[in-house]
Amino acid sequence: MALQLGDQVPDFTQDSSQGPINFYEWAGDSWVVLFSHPADYTPVCTTELGEVAKLSPEFEKRNVKTIALSVDSAESHQGWICDINETQSTTVNYPILADSDRKVADLYGMIHPNSLNNLTVRSVFIIDPAKKLRLTITYPASTGRNFDEILRVIDSLQLTDNYSVATPVNWKDGDDCVVVPSIPTEEAKQKFPKGVREIKPYLRMTPQPNK
Repeated sequence: MALQLGDQVPDFTQDSSQGPINFYEWAGDSWVVLFSHPADYTPVCTTELGEVAKLSPEFEKRNVKTIALSVDSAESHQGWICDINETQSTTVNYPILADSDRKVADLYGMIHPNSLNNLTVRSVFIIDPAKKLRLTITYPASTGRNFDEILRVIDSLQLTDNYSVATPVNWKDGDDCVVVPSIPTEEAKQKFPKGVREIKPYLRMTPQPNK
């Protein structure tokens, strides 16, 4: 059965470009972005891996570790990393899992036979420090992923885990938030001293609580 949001993700031990990795141990108390690729030396994925490397400071300040996956060997990954570093003007400093036996791909439901036969699809998993799955997105092979959106979702998850708010359409860090429906308006006014703007009884906005 496919992983659902809120499920505890499976642990695994698998080889990588940085040596064997036990996932739970490697993740520790961090958030994790795990993202899969159909194979090494693929053009769209080359640009994606480079972008994630460039965004390393952004992931680090959010307590997020990144880890990629491809079905090729760790040795093949090393050659691909050289190409990524050269063509994307960066340094890949995070591991790429070598999932040649499809063990991790099967555990996480990364193989969609109607799409890519026995190759992993291009999925993204956001996993919280409790090892719970918080987001999954699967992209078509022709469309590069938007990692600004991945960072935006992480910002939203980390905010809404700690405050009684949700984030509206196109929200970015620093924008106004939605007061969750379970809080009555009068209580919300006490809870959010920066102010509560009632548009409809069910739609109340407040400045981002931690800004």
